[in-house]
Amino acid sequence: MSNIKLDITKAACFLEAGAVKAFEPTVKAAQEALENGTCPGNDFLGWLHLPTEITPAFLDEIEATAKVLRDNCEAVVVAGIGGSYLGARAVIEALSNSFGWLIQGQKNPTILFAGNNIGEDYLFELTEYLKTKKFGVINISKSGTTTETALTFRLLKKQCEAQRGKEEARKVIVAVTDAKRGAARTCADKEGYKSFIIPDNVGGRFSVLTPVGLLPIACAGFDIKQLVAGAQDMEKACAQDVPFDENPAAQYAALRNGLYQAGKKIEIMVNYQPKLHYFSEWWKQLYGESEGKDKKGIFPASVDFTTDLHSMGQWIQDGERTIFETVISIEEPEQKLLFPEDEENLDGLNFLAGKRVDEVNKMAELGTRLAHVDGGVPNIRISVPKLNAYYIGQLIYFFEKACGISGNVLGVNPFNQPGVEAYKKNMFALLEKPGYEADTKAIKERLAKEA
Repeated sequence: MSNIKLDITKAACFLEAGAVKAFEPTVKAAQEALENGTCPGNDFLGWLHLPTEITPAFLDEIEATAKVLRDNCEAVVVAGIGGSYLGARAVIEALSNSFGWLIQGQKNPTILFAGNNIGEDYLFELTEYLKTKKFGVINISKSGTTTETALTFRLLKKQCEAQRGKEEARKVIVAVTDAKRGAARTCADKEGYKSFIIPDNVGGRFSVLTPVGLLPIACAGFDIKQLVAGAQDMEKACAQDVPFDENPAAQYAALRNGLYQAGKKIEIMVNYQPKLHYFSEWWKQLYGESEGKDKKGIFPASVDFTTDLHSMGQWIQDGERTIFETVISIEEPEQKLLFPEDEENLDGLNFLAGKRVDEVNKMAELGTRLAHVDGGVPNIRISVPKLNAYYIGQLIYFFEKACGISGNVLGVNPFNQPGVEAYKKNMFALLEKPGYEADTKAIKERLAKEA
């Protein structure tokens, strides 16, 4: 059973009585379409039962490869973009010491992320940093030709070979790619890299529980078996045969669509734990890329509170009432820190002396929730007992399952992303890539007219 609690009372109250329950038949139909493989995008449903299909032997293989990298590298660079890095980064950042990169003598390598932008300064500074490090690379790309990742991998492969020699480099470069096709597969086979397969039926944004996410997370030293165990328990809690009123994924999907129909077009993911920043980034891709099509879809945004209460708080409190919030609340922090007394009390905060810092944070959370609800912002609250691998696994599967249901209720294909290709076509035409000659000519004529 799931230990994560979903509280929709402060959001459902903004809808007519019974509005969430009214979605039950539609949600059940969406769940059945997922289970039966009759929904749009049914060739990308491999994530649906992925947690319970993962074997201990498979996780042992992931961990063995991660150990090779940990034993031979001071740094491991994860080269990937979108779903090929966000899930791994979300989990690693959530579970890491906030200042781990400053800790001397740490037993696990520093995990770095690249291949997710084309910033020349970023890549130059990365390669400069790596000049004094024994580093390895996890190249994550189904095709091997995604521009950002392929460009970065070429740079890192050359540098790793130059610093360590080709034979040693082969031991610390791992490919996570297609089983048979693509440039990355060809390269891995030619060079003899250890490789893992990205399942054909799992899209990037749903791939965190495949080697795409599991290998980097294991390299960082975190318990992928607990991560998967959490996802397995949430898979059971969100199963089709769980009653609608007890199924968190069904409830969340129904409420989101009810709020959307009521004019709430923006969902803001809120956290009060800085370590969840990249979890929100992963969530934004999951829902934005799944639902934003056919001129439909809730716009996913995120804020880190209390930090962003001093920047975005005004707009959320008093701005256009087209928003609702989903708050992830961590019940118990990992550490304990008491607020000290000060003799002079110049800041007037002695009334907090002796209290845990987290108590202050929790009261800020409750006070903000009350203020936002009073200001007309529906609030969904997801309560998580602790920030550990098990509960992160639960959160991952919960949001994935709810996303699949919600997209089907919305009436879109939640598993494709046709809009992503538009910018690539223009970029390749502008760079005069072979095969794009007609597009190059057309875009140059267009730009000349607009000049």
